[in-house]
Amino acid sequence: MPRPLVPFSQFVIKMHARCDLACDHCYVYEHADTSWRGKARASGEAVLARTAERIAEHALAHRLPAVHVVLHGGEPLLAGPALLGRAAELLRAALPADCALDLRIHTNGVLLSPRFLDLFAAHGIKVGISLDGDRAANDRHRRFADGRSSHAKVLAAVELLRRPAYRHLYAGLLCTIDVENDPVAVLDALVALEPPRVDFLLPHATWEQPPKRPEGLGETPYADWLLAVHRRWEELGRPVPVRTFDSVYRTLRGRSSLTESLGLDPADLVVVETDGSFEQADSLKTAYDGAPETGFTVFEHTLDQVAEHPGMVERQSGLAGLAEQCRGCPVVRSCGGGLYAHRYRGDGSGFRNPSVYCGDLMRLITTIRDRMAPAPVVPAQDAPGAVLTDRQLDELAAGYGGADTVRTLARAQLGLTRRLVAAVGAASPAWGLVTSLDADDAPALEAVLAHPYTRAWAVRCLQGEGGGDLGGMAEVAAAAAVRARRAFELPVPVRGGAVHLPTLGRVSVGGAGETVLTGDADGFTVGGRRIGPDTPADAHWQPVRRTALAGGWTPALEDTDPQRDSHQWPVEERLADAEYLAWAGALREAWELIGRDLPGYAPGIRAGLSTLTPLRRGPAGRDVSAAARQAFGAVGIARPATAPTLALLIAHEFQHVKLGAVLDFHDLYDRADPRLFHAPWRPDPRPLEGLFQGTYAHLAVTEFWATRVRAYDGLRNGPAQPARVQLATWRAHTVASIATLADSGALTPLGTRFTDGMRTAVEPWLTVPVGAAAETAARESAAENLAQWQARAAAIGGN
Repeated sequence: MPRPLVPFSQFVIKMHARCDLACDHCYVYEHADTSWRGKARASGEAVLARTAERIAEHALAHRLPAVHVVLHGGEPLLAGPALLGRAAELLRAALPADCALDLRIHTNGVLLSPRFLDLFAAHGIKVGISLDGDRAANDRHRRFADGRSSHAKVLAAVELLRRPAYRHLYAGLLCTIDVENDPVAVLDALVALEPPRVDFLLPHATWEQPPKRPEGLGETPYADWLLAVHRRWEELGRPVPVRTFDSVYRTLRGRSSLTESLGLDPADLVVVETDGSFEQADSLKTAYDGAPETGFTVFEHTLDQVAEHPGMVERQSGLAGLAEQCRGCPVVRSCGGGLYAHRYRGDGSGFRNPSVYCGDLMRLITTIRDRMAPAPVVPAQDAPGAVLTDRQLDELAAGYGGADTVRTLARAQLGLTRRLVAAVGAASPAWGLVTSLDADDAPALEAVLAHPYTRAWAVRCLQGEGGGDLGGMAEVAAAAAVRARRAFELPVPVRGGAVHLPTLGRVSVGGAGETVLTGDADGFTVGGRRIGPDTPADAHWQPVRRTALAGGWTPALEDTDPQRDSHQWPVEERLADAEYLAWAGALREAWELIGRDLPGYAPGIRAGLSTLTPLRRGPAGRDVSAAARQAFGAVGIARPATAPTLALLIAHEFQHVKLGAVLDFHDLYDRADPRLFHAPWRPDPRPLEGLFQGTYAHLAVTEFWATRVRAYDGLRNGPAQPARVQLATWRAHTVASIATLADSGALTPLGTRFTDGMRTAVEPWLTVPVGAAAETAARESAAENLAQWQARAAAIGGN
């Protein structure tokens, strides 16, 4: 049986199918689905035991490092303490020892009491509460069936959670938006309760049952409401993380979303009802009666079988699963088409539609994008030795960049990372150890600072994502101290049940929060586990693995660092031994091909590419690769089927890495120019940096196909003709985009010189004969993309 595209890692277990409130916006009882009437009122032990076995079976089969389980309802507290405690016991007993359990309960809070919280503390169950703001806002919808207010009881529940004894159980607040409530008053009321996180939920709606849009509130009232909250949140200094805003920030920067309602991340959630039936996300209850049903149960079916359900497959298909107009939208990677349920239309198109909140999402995302501060950049004059010489710039403009030139870029990037980490430093308790290491063991510290994802972490902190992540400083300090064989003791964060040491690996310790790591000359100890230089890899100690290649290149296959989720595609989890060996073999062959087919690129790759991060494959097994602007030295790739494709992807993505590093210190174009330009290889218009990046990457792509055409010279069939078509296509695209850059009127003198260098670099490949058929295919491809771009530009008012 084929494995699911993305294993499930999030599970909602319905503990009770009734509720003690009568909220009129509830998707379970007040929308199209009526299946709740036929469900058992509460889960029985048999259902819970079999559910725990199914989750454990899935975690073991897919080597999941952690699973996330939410006890839900109806109202789960109606199930009572005994059943809730039993659910926790069964889950923890069933899961593999190396799979951490993140267990939570989501409640309206009405019944919450010290008795429940003592139970939750004993079982490590965190508590999220639904609250729509102050009393006026909350009582608009969240009332008892007889009309009484629930607000006072919910506030009392939150006050219990804020007590020191229970504060560690407080997971956050969920607020359903009503645009007739005062957005500032709602945020102020929620912030006053000091939640660890706030999440704002658009009221569930479809094209058949659209959301209310009161007169006088404009065409995008939900975006306007959220933007008012966002502005107030900024004014208050971002006092708590807001998952909606953090997800927009993350997806705009090419990272994964924190919520299924935004971004293109494949859905990895399944629901278990009180009768043991598997269902899709609860939000589908708003579409039509029976919409979430799968026909599978915990007693008869595995989770891999559930993952093959057409609805689950559709929700894991990313960009390919969206409506045509969504796939061409300029904010699609952030919006992701919106929540799947909100796309439903009953005219036969089903969920292949834009979200019913499409206009609101467009305005929300583009406005936040325009409000975002740019990533911190240290001016070249503040980074001694960082400026490239004219010779080095000309060398890079030709597409190449030898070892010395790329090392110069790497030194400049290290200096920049130092500045960024120092800007974070003073706020972290680990800063003293970092400064001590810098004075006495600088090489050990610099080995960690040069790790690509150290800079990615520092930039996120300085941009305030998620309120900052100062735990990353402790990870940097601990990794450097271990490298220096320094004696130390330091609290470090536990993420997903593991302690992470950048450049070294991770140790599974279970749980969450913090733990203490102690180091000495012979290794370190954390979570009761002793790790030394000779400790073999196992289920608990997962070191970073490096592959030794010809010429002394030893790139890391990075599958442990939590900051590696910096690319625009989801990362793979820890590679099984067989998959790692497949990667290593493919890398050896790809590196040999790069040396043969791209000899001008190989020295720079060897000098500057330290890290390859395995990504998950794209929809329908599509090849996926990406570079992260704030992670010099790393590229992300989903291992392709062939070594030549891997060679091409490595060269292509490292071009982006190099040019991004150049742009950190040299202005090639007017950064204030807001225009979008046609890129021949894609239908959506691109900003100047995007056009520059694509053009530069395609210098390597063009040369790759040119050398392969020459290798196939004399062959009429077989691999020769596809290579000719590829060469004809990419050299035409590259020439056209160079002309667009040159004619843009936005290049600096240095940018003009750099563009001229790219033009000269592509000229030798223009004379490689490919034949009329290949040239025709290339022209047709360019014409098709141009027509699509013109249509997109017209639709969004471009020119």
